[in-house]
Amino acid sequence: MSVGPNQKPFLEAWLKRTGRELALSGKLSEVALILSTQQGGEMKSWRSKLQGILSKEIEPDFELLTQIDSILAKPSKGHSEQSTDAELF
Repeated sequence: MSVGPNQKPFLEAWLKRTGRELALSGKLSEVALILSTQQGGEMKSWRSKLQGILSKEIEPDFELLTQIDSILAKPSKGHSEQSTDAELF
């Protein structure tokens, strides 16, 4: 079964998963800030671009997808402290 040019199951799965992660309060702005630091540009521009990607108005390149994944994969400071405490009990 071949995938047609308009069917991108990888991108659809990525959008669904990433959309859930960026729905957390402040996460979209945090990723936009990190991207502006790493890639340059304004945080507001990156925030708009991320929103455009999530709403399927902008199609991202593979490099940007992997960069966003690497940012989201890094544990937050609060999460690492909680997991350390949980391991004690």
